[in-house]
Amino acid sequence: MTRLLETPTGWPRLLLGPTPAPAGLEAAVAAGAFAGLRRAIEILGPGETIAVIERSGLRGRGGAGGLAGRKWRVCAATEAPRRYVVANGYGADPAVFTDAVLMERNPWAVIEGLAIAAVAVGASEAIVAVRSTSGDAIRGLESAVAQARAAGYLGPDVLGSGVEIEMTIRPVQGGYVLGEETVLLKALEGRRAQPEQRPPHPAERGLFGLPTVVHNVATLASVPWIVTNGAEAFSAIGSPSAPGTLLVQIRGISDEGIAEVPSGTPLRAIADLVGGVPAGHRLKAILVGGPSGGLLPPEALDTPYEFESLRVAGAHVGSGSIVLADERTCTVDLARLLTRFCADEACGKTIPCRIGTRRLAEIGERLSSGLPRPTDRQLMIDLSDDIVASALCDHERLTTLPLASAARYFGAELDQHISASSCPAGVCHPIPVAGAGAH
Repeated sequence: MTRLLETPTGWPRLLLGPTPAPAGLEAAVAAGAFAGLRRAIEILGPGETIAVIERSGLRGRGGAGGLAGRKWRVCAATEAPRRYVVANGYGADPAVFTDAVLMERNPWAVIEGLAIAAVAVGASEAIVAVRSTSGDAIRGLESAVAQARAAGYLGPDVLGSGVEIEMTIRPVQGGYVLGEETVLLKALEGRRAQPEQRPPHPAERGLFGLPTVVHNVATLASVPWIVTNGAEAFSAIGSPSAPGTLLVQIRGISDEGIAEVPSGTPLRAIADLVGGVPAGHRLKAILVGGPSGGLLPPEALDTPYEFESLRVAGAHVGSGSIVLADERTCTVDLARLLTRFCADEACGKTIPCRIGTRRLAEIGERLSSGLPRPTDRQLMIDLSDDIVASALCDHERLTTLPLASAARYFGAELDQHISASSCPAGVCHPIPVAGAGAH
């Protein structure tokens, strides 16, 4: 089984408390580190390494869930004087720390996975992008890269094969949109962090206009295990449509933590890791996917935690966050808050981003302030449809999810805010204006 965070006796495994220092290179190699890199270079070669990743069904863990092997194949086949591979460890969601914990606990898996990707696509330069404020992760990665280079796992002659892989750690700073790969690449180039129209995708034209493979660090951390143990062993773990394990941060009513779970694990089993809802309270909503996630009802607890099932339900894997909310939460106010955050973080490059998300946030503000318009519900639906249909990047599209899911599953609460200018949960404090719901 894949073991990204530690060497457990099994998963799921909830991690709480301070992060221990990662193992040194000698201990990591004794535990199997860099065996996958050696196999990719000495036995498989670039073409078969890509084929193994394709057969494994590995999908990106950064939110979109694209097939990793397909991305590698396109990058390797694109004619260019050089290529790049980039690990996105920025962790765009400011309240989720799965990427940082992974890099701090197991930098070797990230480094080896990135090196294998470089071998497969023919890239001689590899970059790990890390949030500039993640000091522990940066220091740990820099130390690990230096040790790996000194031991011959990186550098001008990797494992005596003549393969060159120069790896650098790049601290970056910016907003929530840095989770989008074209935005991250612009930040690495020192340009304004705004998304690009796709196609062409970064695998064809990425960093400095050259073919670039960009993956979340959790995606890359799975690669060494796949190459060492085989595609079939990996594809047997978790959901058939998205094999392997996923890192998830769970916030309950009174507890929280980070766990590694097989994809397809029911939301109920993940919620139980933090004790569910304590006695005296009832579960009201589950926020899945971070600030741009969907609000699901308790009836959705049997939904498998994997890409397609969550998308159908009105949520997404996103930043790997699950938040449980009890009856004291107003879903309308929570959706308003999330929409406002996403609108504030929009880069403003396109009209749906610059104006559409702001108008959507204003509807949420009216609902919570006691000054709704009778047409707000339909306006919200129509505006969301327009944003999704014309958006340049997923940030704009997914900004519509909180309010859309609130309307889908918590329509009665939404309607009460509109028709009676009142909040059943007692969270919102509407302004008492006569006829506010009828003008």
